[in-house]
Amino acid sequence: MKPFIVIAEDEASVSELLRYNLEAHGYETATATDGDEAMLLLDERTPDLMLLDWMLPKVSGIEICRRVRSRQETANLPIIMLTAKTEEADRIRGLETGADDYVTKPFSTNELVARVKAVLRRIRPALVDDMIEVGDIAIDRTTHSVTRQGANIHLGPTEFRLLEYFAQHPGRVFSREQLLDGVWGSDVYVEARTVDVHVGRLRKALMSHGGDNPIRTVRSAGYSLRES
Repeated sequence: MKPFIVIAEDEASVSELLRYNLEAHGYETATATDGDEAMLLLDERTPDLMLLDWMLPKVSGIEICRRVRSRQETANLPIIMLTAKTEEADRIRGLETGADDYVTKPFSTNELVARVKAVLRRIRPALVDDMIEVGDIAIDRTTHSVTRQGANIHLGPTEFRLLEYFAQHPGRVFSREQLLDGVWGSDVYVEARTVDVHVGRLRKALMSHGGDNPIRTVRSAGYSLRES
């Protein structure tokens, strides 16, 4: 599954440059041209990282950063601030507000993509590593293959995406609606019951060579992948 990045930038040329280069490097993107639109995007779907311009119209980047950090569902969202401000005091203010990194304009797109990778690797390593291991389950994203205790596990495309999504957040409980948005996408209509079917298939495949049930069902809450 591609890491999802929200680009909050009011300069159309800069926004398009970022979108093009990030998508060329395998990221999924959504763009906002002002602070209100950026907050609406966050309400619709929590991204894996946010590129946030300091001087956004309507709601400033600094204020958005404060709001993001104050909300439980986005408190740990990686944020890279984009700004023309070069004074040390401004950089410190941005970082103290909660930004994870700070890039001044004009910037090299290669450097910015490298910064994105570095922040994700530090904060969400499962998003950028080719191999993900959770307990005795190993996922190879380059070959789309899965093993458990060394035995090959055969998964369909949807079950692979589902396992990959679980593995990015081991131990976290996801509701059916959250899994629908994260695995199928918010623009695709799929009944919530479909999640149960695919979780059942994934669970059966992961237990096909023995071993404990790695997927926990939490009554009235959803599902999670056990951490060990």
